[in-house]
Amino acid sequence: MTMKPFLPFLTVGLFFLGACGLEKPPASLKFPDEKKEVATPAPAPVTAPVAATAAAPADPKLAAGKTVYDGNCAGCHEAGMMGAPKPGDKAAWSARIAQGLDVMTKKSLEGFQGKAGMMPAKGGNASLTNEQVASAVAFMTDKSK
Repeated sequence: MTMKPFLPFLTVGLFFLGACGLEKPPASLKFPDEKKEVATPAPAPVTAPVAATAAAPADPKLAAGKTVYDGNCAGCHEAGMMGAPKPGDKAAWSARIAQGLDVMTKKSLEGFQGKAGMMPAKGGNASLTNEQVASAVAFMTDKSK
């Protein structure tokens, strides 16, 4: 196993950790006494999964895009990191969609930096193929129309 695909994520992760605002580490770390009993939290109520996010799209290209998105893109886009628009946010996507799918795909492949944020080439995962990136862009676009 090589570390090459992991390095861009590590670099970006360290960048964000460095920007957390801590000027110096705490003077000491205190751990709870192991002899004390820890209260067990009540079990979370069982809820039905949201069908829109759980179900794969019927279109094979969009289904493939969802798989790529879930494994590579969701970390930034769901959190809105670096200005990444959340899929389904019509206001955030309207200007992007107006540019066209080809322009959005090109920017996602090559990376860009703009007023609203930035995106590394291929989302920081150089091992993704152009087709995988294109299908993830199509999935997010379809979800945001």
